[in-house]
Amino acid sequence: MTGHAGTLVSVEIDTRTVRVGDQIMIGAQPFTVRNTVTLAAGRKRLDFTDGESFTMLPNTVLWAARRTRVPPRGGARQT
Repeated sequence: MTGHAGTLVSVEIDTRTVRVGDQIMIGAQPFTVRNTVTLAAGRKRLDFTDGESFTMLPNTVLWAARRTRVPPRGGARQT
């Protein structure tokens, strides 16, 4: 995700919290989530930018790298 503003942080994800843009390591291979599809029985299919997909079960917990916005420094100036 080079060239994007923000700070890269590690977050714990599950089927309720995974987001498009999350970077997930599976078998020492990085995958970036392009799309998510909610499936039956609480499962979620993650479609990656390289065309691969992965199905998470409701109890699957993974770690992902996620970009967060950097808050502006200083704030508004008061007169």
